Amino acid sequence: MAAAGRQSRTAPSLPAPLSLTACFFVLLLPILLTGEAAAAAADSLSIGVNYGQIANNLPSPSRVSWLLRSMRISKVKLYDADPNVLRAFLGTGVEFVVGIGNEAVPSIASSPSAAQSWVQQHVVPHLRAGARITCVTVGNEVFKGNDTALQASVLPAMVAVHRALDALGLRGRVNVTTAHSLDIMGASFPPSAGEFSPAALHHLRPFLEFLSATRSPFLINCYPYFAYKDDPARVPLEYVLFQPNAAGVVDGRTGLRYDNMLYAQVDAVYAAIERLGFTDVEVKVSETGWPSRGDPDEPGATPEYAGTYIRNLLLRIEMKQGTPLRPATPVDVYVFALFNENLKPGPASERNYGLFYPDGTPVYNVGLHGYLPPMLLSNAAPQVVQLITLVVIASVAFVLS
Repeated sequence: MAAAGRQSRTAPSLPAPLSLTACFFVLLLPILLTGEAAAAAADSLSIGVNYGQIANNLPSPSRVSWLLRSMRISKVKLYDADPNVLRAFLGTGVEFVVGIGNEAVPSIASSPSAAQSWVQQHVVPHLRAGARITCVTVGNEVFKGNDTALQASVLPAMVAVHRALDALGLRGRVNVTTAHSLDIMGASFPPSAGEFSPAALHHLRPFLEFLSATRSPFLINCYPYFAYKDDPARVPLEYVLFQPNAAGVVDGRTGLRYDNMLYAQVDAVYAAIERLGFTDVEVKVSETGWPSRGDPDEPGATPEYAGTYIRNLLLRIEMKQGTPLRPATPVDVYVFALFNENLKPGPASERNYGLFYPDGTPVYNVGLHGYLPPMLLSNAAPQVVQLITLVVIASVAFVLS
């Protein structure tokens, strides 16, 4: 997927006056959600979500904070380190992956002071304020294109950021890695034959040495939808949608049976990593999803198939299921994406990967029922909302007594 980023937003218009009953409900619900988030911290969903912002109609980060907590999602991946987002989630316990855009990678690679400055500006203040930042991604899908200068800069930039974090005593607290497109694979079927493409191989051996030494994950963006779109006549829909009746495939080299394509793709990446001599690097799925709408030449891009893919994926993740090659290691997945993003370039599918429309309405039903509060609360800090709520509750109780 193309890298997502942050767009400026105009200030929302003021809402119409609310009745006393409506005000009471609007103010009470967020505090209930806060209580539920605290009580259900250990009961949060195992799946994460990508929060892209290439759109001009998205709700404010503070409203998104309520939405995600009402859904019990506690892992969020950003494509930048948007301070407005990180501030909106303070005190919520939500865990963040933040990113450095491709455009900034060469300067950080060539200057340790630039790396130190980035960390001091985009990580340290938020950690001190109580944000949970666990990983920094340096660039996104840099080996998908032909920018050899950018590709050569990724690892030096990662090392520079890691050293900056280490100097601040954050070793082991914040990992450093990058997210790859599945295009880095030269072969992926059968999974045991997985190997990296020759063009990426030169960069990936030292990259894996870094990940192994720092105990950081290998992030891969996997989209079984692309395989189906490219050859719908030969790629079984049941296989890419995690359907229980999928015939699946058997890896003739290992005898392992795969009933879905995503796990086969993940195991192909594991095989490619092991082929280079590394057995201690964990693979995580930094993006996966299914579009709910597409152009005429994008078969399968429907709400029905998108809902089936995400629903069945959620079931597998909540079962803490591993892949056939790594059955004891639950697959760590970030769904793409939280919202449809109306400014993304490319085919129609690129703008229709969201779980939600910008107004908070689900694009399809997968059982993730969330609450997007009205704009009245969009700029209110959680502590302020709670204080006002208590005052309103006390006032109503006094009137009714």
